[in-house]
Amino acid sequence: MITRPHDAKLLIIRRSERVRLAPGAYCFPGGGVEDGESEPVALRRELIEELELDVIVGRRVWECVTPTNVDLAWWTANLRDAGAEPRPAPDEVSECHWLTIDEILALPGLIANNVDFLIAVQSGRVRLR
Repeated sequence: MITRPHDAKLLIIRRSERVRLAPGAYCFPGGGVEDGESEPVALRRELIEELELDVIVGRRVWECVTPTNVDLAWWTANLRDAGAEPRPAPDEVSECHWLTIDEILALPGLIANNVDFLIAVQSGRVRLR
């Protein structure tokens, strides 16, 4: 979860129509952990590959298991360069936006696990800072 501290917006992406899982869906950026990688290393690698963003990984704030039995984790992260803007890799990401939680929840096609996470943030069960 990358936040912009000056306006409390979160980075959200729309997955490319070319990806195998959930094409065209909105979600938070990230991806799979490769053999021998830790979650923080995987997050940093995925953000560089998909958005050309270098981050300082913070802490794990949420986890869940999908209906298809996939373990997911949400981590906080800060941009190394506070002024950096994402440059999507078109095979992975079709769009990216800085949005508030309410704006994200209004997106059509937001992946359900992201809805659950954002509701937990809004209710105070998850703290991003």
